[in-house]
Formats: sequence, C-alpha cells, structure tokens
Amino acid sequence: MQDVVRVACVQAEPVVLDRDATIEKLAALTKDAAAAGAQLVVFPETFVPAYPSSRWAKAFAGWADPRAKEAFALLRRESVEVPGPAERRLGEVAREHGVWLVTGVNEVDPERPGTIYNALLYHAPDGTLAQHHRKLVPTNHERLVWGQGDGGGLRAFDAGLARIGGLICWENYMPLARFALYESGVEIYIASTADDGAEWQSTLVHIARESRAFVVAPSHFQRAAAYPEEFPLAELLEGVDVLGRGGSAILAPDGSYLAGPLYDEEGMLLAELDPARLFAERQRFDPAGHYHRPDIFQLDVTPTRS
Repeated sequence: MQDVVRVACVQAEPVVLDRDATIEKLAALTKDAAAAGAQLVVFPETFVPAYPSSRWAKAFAGWADPRAKEAFALLRRESVEVPGPAERRLGEVAREHGVWLVTGVNEVDPERPGTIYNALLYHAPDGTLAQHHRKLVPTNHERLVWGQGDGGGLRAFDAGLARIGGLICWENYMPLARFALYESGVEIYIASTADDGAEWQSTLVHIARESRAFVVAPSHFQRAAAYPEEFPLAELLEGVDVLGRGGSAILAPDGSYLAGPLYDEEGMLLAELDPARLFAERQRFDPAGHYHRPDIFQLDVTPTRS
C-alpha cells in the first residue's frame, strides 16, 4: 500500500428477494460512491438478494414445511450464479465506474445448483472477478440455509491500491482464518456481517489491532416491511420492524474509528486510508512479520475451490 485509498462502506437495504433490482440499486449506490472519489466500494453480507434472517430461516428446521420449501426455492431462484449473468453484471458495474467492488451474495454453482453459499465477490475495475470467497462455516440458523465453503479466497491479494482480503461475519472469530489473511499481507481487511450487536464492534476493534490493517465492515440493514407481500413465511415477520439495524464501520489499524458505526438507517461511510498509519502501527506489532515465529508456528492452508 503506497498511496491513500478512499473507500466507501455501504449500508443499504436490498430490494428483498429480488436479485436484479437489488443489483441495480447497488449500481446506483456505486455510482454515488465513485462520484465521491471512492476507489473501493464494499456491500454487506449476502446483500444480494437478502440476508436470511433468523426470524424466518428457523422455519427451515421444520420437517417438510411447504412454506419453508417455497421460501428456500425463492431464495435459490434469486441467488447469483457464479459464473453467470448477475455476476457479470456486477463486473460491469465495477468497470463502468472504475472501482474495486466487493459484494456479499447468496451464490449458487450453475453445475451443482442445489446448494446456496454465502459468498464475497471481488470485482476489479476492469470487470473481472479477481477473488471469490465462500463462508467456511455457516452460523447457527444459517446452517439450514447455506452449504459449507472452502479455502478459496482465504489469502489476501494485490489489488494494486492495496493487498485486500476478508472474511464473512462469524468466521472472523476463527483465529486460523484470520491468520491466513495476516500471513498473506492483508492491508485492507473486509469484515462483512449481519451481526448488529454492540459486541460486534469490540470484535472489529480487536481485528484492527490484531491485524494492524484497515478494517472495512459493512453490516446489513433490513426491515420486515421490505419483504414482498407474497413471501411464503410472511406470518413470521408479523409485529416485527427492524430485522437488522446495521452497525457498519471503517477502522484504522490502531482500532480507532474512521467512520461509523452507523445504525438504524441506510447510509454510505467514506474514509481515506493513509498507508502511513498502517506502517506506524506495525512498528510495535506485525502479526505476520517481526511479531511472528514461523520457526515455531506454521499454518497450512488449502486455498482451492471445492
């Protein structure tokens, strides 16, 4: 990382369970971010077409519940095939605005389309898919929704403006997954999430201080009123207002906040990431450099797509 990087951390509500409309909303927000000078634009966990809230995803535990089956089929229908037309549209958005675009999606493999994955897609300014990571272990109710991920995308990569990498929500609590990023030289650490609890902010501060990297952490914002009337599990949302209140933030390598946290509304956080701050904080602690003992500790990673 040699120059200041301007980033946009977007907290926006998807057009719930409508993949194409959500991507077009993403395109408009990316245009705004680029107009504000952002070189890197990051959207929340499974922004496309929505994060499966525990309020309704718990119904998947029911045996042969026709409503749950219909809801899963709807989520599957609106998920992003990789490779596929929706994924290429994300690449077009990145290319059109000349930015790095990181998007959380519900993903399906067109060759094995029965399983949905929680994925982060990194599109380069030329529109290519440069990095692709699937959440290693779905959390709690998510295990009723998504399959397990693999080692693809566990290493930070050189995006030109910085070495970038990231993890999704509670896999950020996996020490070895974090260290895979540290060891590969991460400088901008993406921590997309659906965790809107106050405790999550403590996690972000720790990651920033442990990695000595900038942390960009978009969180999902979602209201029950945003669901389509025909949603099969709509009765489980009765009497509910906010399903995800956000908490998006951008942090410096010392754990201080550069922007956010933002709660209870849509918004775009902007910050300038100065490499001088990164290098200054690594004087005392570099987890994969002078504060590492590779002669004692070694991490083996299988960074392949299953």
